Amino acid sequence: MPLTQQQFEHLEKRLHEERARVQHDLADFSQPEADDDMRDRNGDLSGYPTHPADLGTDANTEEVDATIATRQTAELVLIDEALDRMTRTPELYGICENTGEEIPFERLDIIPWAKTVVDSPPN
Repeated sequence: MPLTQQQFEHLEKRLHEERARVQHDLADFSQPEADDDMRDRNGDLSGYPTHPADLGTDANTEEVDATIATRQTAELVLIDEALDRMTRTPELYGICENTGEEIPFERLDIIPWAKTVVDSPPN
């Protein structure tokens, strides 16, 4: 059964909400942190890491943050693509790109940028 106009509008609203959430999260990564704030959060007493473990912890935190930012950037691209489909080819929004089946509304409500009926397992 194709999406109703009410479902379509609900999903468009969800996409805009998700886009705003991801943009907000990404803005947190792009703002430079003050050294004092970072020191306070890490529990460091001085501005110079005196223990190699401090350097490892800081490097790990930066790597995790970079990974999260990369994932969220990819998610933002998918959200923008879904909004583009809604605008340019609304008849293709909610249709699985692999099988041509309709993606259930329940799935789209959770992941409104979904392009397939089910996610394929990672390689």
